[in-house]
Amino acid sequence: MENTTETGAKFGLDLLEAIRTSAGTIQSFLISLMQPGWRLYQVLIIIALAVLCYGLHKFSGRILQSWVRSREGWKAWQLRMVVQIRRRLGLLWYSVLGWTLWLVMQEITWPSRSYLIGLAATLATAWAFIGFSARLVRNRFLRRVVTWSLWIYVTLFYLNVSDEVAAFLDRMAVAVGDFRLSLLTLIIAAVVIGVLFTLARLLSNTTAATIRKNEDISPSMQVLAVKAVQIGLYGFAFFAGIKAVGIDLTGLAVLTGAIGVGLGFGLQKVISNLVSGVIILLDKSIKPGDVISLGDTFGWIQTLGARYASVVTRDGKEYLIPNEDLITGQVVNWSHSNDFVRLDIYFGTSYTDDPHQVRKLAIEAAKSADRVLSHRPPVCHVVGFGDSSVDYILRFWIKDPTGGLTNIRGNVYLALWDIFKENDISIPFPQREVRMLGETSKQAFGEKAPSPADAETPVAKDDTAPNTSFG
Repeated sequence: MENTTETGAKFGLDLLEAIRTSAGTIQSFLISLMQPGWRLYQVLIIIALAVLCYGLHKFSGRILQSWVRSREGWKAWQLRMVVQIRRRLGLLWYSVLGWTLWLVMQEITWPSRSYLIGLAATLATAWAFIGFSARLVRNRFLRRVVTWSLWIYVTLFYLNVSDEVAAFLDRMAVAVGDFRLSLLTLIIAAVVIGVLFTLARLLSNTTAATIRKNEDISPSMQVLAVKAVQIGLYGFAFFAGIKAVGIDLTGLAVLTGAIGVGLGFGLQKVISNLVSGVIILLDKSIKPGDVISLGDTFGWIQTLGARYASVVTRDGKEYLIPNEDLITGQVVNWSHSNDFVRLDIYFGTSYTDDPHQVRKLAIEAAKSADRVLSHRPPVCHVVGFGDSSVDYILRFWIKDPTGGLTNIRGNVYLALWDIFKENDISIPFPQREVRMLGETSKQAFGEKAPSPADAETPVAKDDTAPNTSFG
């Protein structure tokens, strides 16, 4: 407890001392500006340049925007580059005008009379360069953090106060026994890990592109190899960054083990999905591009993630199915060993039609449809004699289940309709016949003859009769 109190008191004294020193420096600089001289003149020139460049930024931005709108056929990356240039036109104008004025003043007067102008031009150039370079960071929030951090560091560096700020940050530390952790150490660790993570991302993207171009590697092994490379590179970047700043990880081994056991019990489902994902990639039972059916979901595998598989259906819905369900559930993989899929269509014709002719016409109709394979010819068989029709089954093969199953069935049905209509083949359907019961029928049952109104009342009687034509 005493060590903690002493550390807090020391931290407070260091903070007050740093604030007092900074305030004294700023006060001295402001007092020097109150006296006429070249330092005041340079500050006024810098402010005037800033106002002028702001006006040029607005004016040239409108001109650049109008010019870009008149262009056609530009690619997306070109438009994004123009947008970034337009946002930083003020810094670019300040860099050009500031360096031009600095060079002129270096020739016509003493170098010390243009020092602050050169410093302002240097900062503007560095800020513009950082703004363009930070576009390499894709995440918007992380990009802003990197941009502002670099701007602050560059400003402190060119103002020659970086050493004093570093010393102040190093004094802001927490010490427990032999372990000492300062704010400067945390900042350096974040910077080093960020740089290593950026390099790891670039290497993983390059390696992933190379792996995906290799046709000798199956799609599932490509996904597994890419995941393994990413985990290895990012893990190495993290631990290398921690070791680079001098943090010893041996003392955290026991704590890390205990935390791992607790997470193992709390994240059983997540770990199960992770392991299931690795098993799927290793046994190649499901791979990107396969067409599967799982319950009521029918679609093709778009991506295989560490926790779930993305299945896209024909209507554009994307289902995220946990990997565990793909391992433990019954999955129909339409393209596991090959892409051949057999489809069946049931139909019936009238008893007055010749079954041999019907079978021949049905096979011709199936062959005329697109996507139906010719080297695996369709077949048609009689499967039964129904109440009002002769029942048939038409079987045909396709090789592209990703193109859909309902649409090809619909095309074959339309082909059957057309060819049956051309050859007078009838498709029966249930019909209802209405008969009128007259006076004779009533008397036969010993009943009173009905009135004229009653005699006209129809009585329905179910009956099925085949339709003998398409008309």
